[in-house]
Amino acid sequence: MKHKTLHEYKCIFIGRRDDNGNRAVTRKVFEELERFVLQNSDIAQFLKIGYKKGLGKVLQAQNYVGVIQTKDGMTIEILPKITERNREELDDEASRQILIRMLQTLKNSPFKSLHKAHLKTAKMPLFEIFISMFLDELAILVRKGIRSDYIENEENLRFLKGKLKLQEQLKYNYIHKERFFVAHDEYSSDRVENRLIKTTLQYFYKKSKFTKNQQRIREFLFVFDEIGLSKDFKKDFTKIRIDRQMRDYEQVLLWCKTFLLGESFTPYKGESVAFALLFDMNRLFESYVYDYLKRYGGYRDITAQDRTHYLAWEGTDGKFRLRPDIVIRDHETIVIDTKWKLLSREKTNQGISQSDMYQLYAYGKKYGATELYLIYPLDGNAGESEYHFYGKDKDQKLNLYVRFFDVSRRHSQQYFTLEGTVLCP
Repeated sequence: MKHKTLHEYKCIFIGRRDDNGNRAVTRKVFEELERFVLQNSDIAQFLKIGYKKGLGKVLQAQNYVGVIQTKDGMTIEILPKITERNREELDDEASRQILIRMLQTLKNSPFKSLHKAHLKTAKMPLFEIFISMFLDELAILVRKGIRSDYIENEENLRFLKGKLKLQEQLKYNYIHKERFFVAHDEYSSDRVENRLIKTTLQYFYKKSKFTKNQQRIREFLFVFDEIGLSKDFKKDFTKIRIDRQMRDYEQVLLWCKTFLLGESFTPYKGESVAFALLFDMNRLFESYVYDYLKRYGGYRDITAQDRTHYLAWEGTDGKFRLRPDIVIRDHETIVIDTKWKLLSREKTNQGISQSDMYQLYAYGKKYGATELYLIYPLDGNAGESEYHFYGKDKDQKLNLYVRFFDVSRRHSQQYFTLEGTVLCP
């Protein structure tokens, strides 16, 4: 099986043997990935081109995780760098479990249907887990029954059926008087939603390398045997309307859209790789912390990606819209920014960037916040801290607190508050 797994900030290089978490690939695969990086350098730095002693030219994973499949058939799986409190990096299986839990909190995504069984599959590569999740959703739909509808068909027949299409009759049957170009309704399951599902099944069948997934796909293809394939994904997705009768299709079609349209939640361009499904860890961490605070924080008014204020105005037009990660408006206003970055006591200010402090200060002033928070992943090599912004008058004080969230533990295994992080034994 052509599959490589690496963690954030590890490297891909041309070689035959892996080296200390860095992954060796053929020159062909490396150059394909390098073209992908260069084509998307103006969008995001998925991998960083550089040089490393002993390895030569490398592609270093950044804070984007997920799956890249090359046209050569190689699957590159990038997992988040997650450490325990003692700073030991978690293994692939544990990292996948945490990543899946974080994906579950993403809005408008097919991952919300995650259940415990999927965490048990974490020994499988990430791409195969996604296929398994799609097939589980499809199994629920098939048990409830796939939808049929009256579909208008246009055919050139030897007998009259339905309504005669005069314009087409003159065009196609001017000589063949024995034929009738007609339009008629037929009750069929060959509707656009089912065609998209069958197309996704065929797509996965070509990509999957796991016997169990392949077997399940074959079984579903048998169910969809009389249904055609989608020839224009984009056009077909615009025809879908999820109403009360089609609600059972919603999750399955989200999966179809994700893979057929390559909607990877981080857009990319070019055709240098066969497929990429990538996620920004900053966005995932923000989503995960927000989900926790909303569920367990006890706040009545909490929003993510708030868009209420602008930094400046030009006449009556707001410019440079502010978008803090999390805003809490209960008795007082609290603004929170999350950063997927490991801090360390060995660095100046533990590695907190000056630009982040400027950003939080602007948020605090515009939102009239009483408190500001920077939340980082817990690593065990940094300490919670407190900063104060003062106005002209020393009494005008705005407090900023640095807090840490332990992503290596389930929500139920930790008690996190903005006052400080307390971990359950």
